[in-house]
Amino acid sequence: MIKPASEFKGLTIAAVDGDLGSVADLYFDDLSWTVRYLVVDTGTWLPGRQVLISPLSVREVADKILVDLTQGQVKDSPPVETDKPVNRQQEEAIARYYDQRYYWEGPYRWGLLAYPGMPPVPTAPVPADGIAEEMAARERETALGDPSLRSTRDVTGYYIRALDGDIGHVEDFLIDDRAWAIRYLLVDTRNWWPGKTVVLSPDWIKTVSWPDSQVHVDLRRAEIEAAPAYDPGRPFDRAYETRLLEHHNRRKYWEWEGR
Repeated sequence: MIKPASEFKGLTIAAVDGDLGSVADLYFDDLSWTVRYLVVDTGTWLPGRQVLISPLSVREVADKILVDLTQGQVKDSPPVETDKPVNRQQEEAIARYYDQRYYWEGPYRWGLLAYPGMPPVPTAPVPADGIAEEMAARERETALGDPSLRSTRDVTGYYIRALDGDIGHVEDFLIDDRAWAIRYLLVDTRNWWPGKTVVLSPDWIKTVSWPDSQVHVDLRRAEIEAAPAYDPGRPFDRAYETRLLEHHNRRKYWEWEGR
């Protein structure tokens, strides 16, 4: 199901033996635009602490987010300062602690998985020395923290620029809670097209200027304006996605992803 990121925030996270807290934020990587961690405010259960939980631990998303963890596991999990960049060493420590594969190892969105919860996709083994070299290269590039991890809270409000001018700012994100992919950005166009919200895929982004809080897309304003209208009062279904992608002459991710 595809739902706004804003609807995840505040949801209770339930372990197998009790509630853990509520979702305070979502961390995604800006390479694949995939939610990598739920930032959980543990409230009165574990005062003064926030923890990171990977979607690899999620077993169901409904009125609560159910995870295959115990309170004890979360209480003893590696500490992370969520007001600072999360570096690769911290991610490795979290993955090892919860006995999870690294999502950056493998050809798919979740390493050897197309989405959390599926059986590993058969693939040729990666030589251990190759993995070590890749991880070393990543660490050289990210010595001060992994800059590819972003907060949905922080990116909300970024300006969106088409090929021929501004079109608005990021209002929300539409997340596929199966793959935990950010499928679309919801863009408020009030300064260009009053009262309208448009839908843009991360696949259409040319560049992101993180220091300037600007997202540049490879579309023209007229093309965006002529796209099928987005109605927040209606379910975001496959029929609408098909019309949207065909309008922009873009590939349908469900026809190729994970294959």
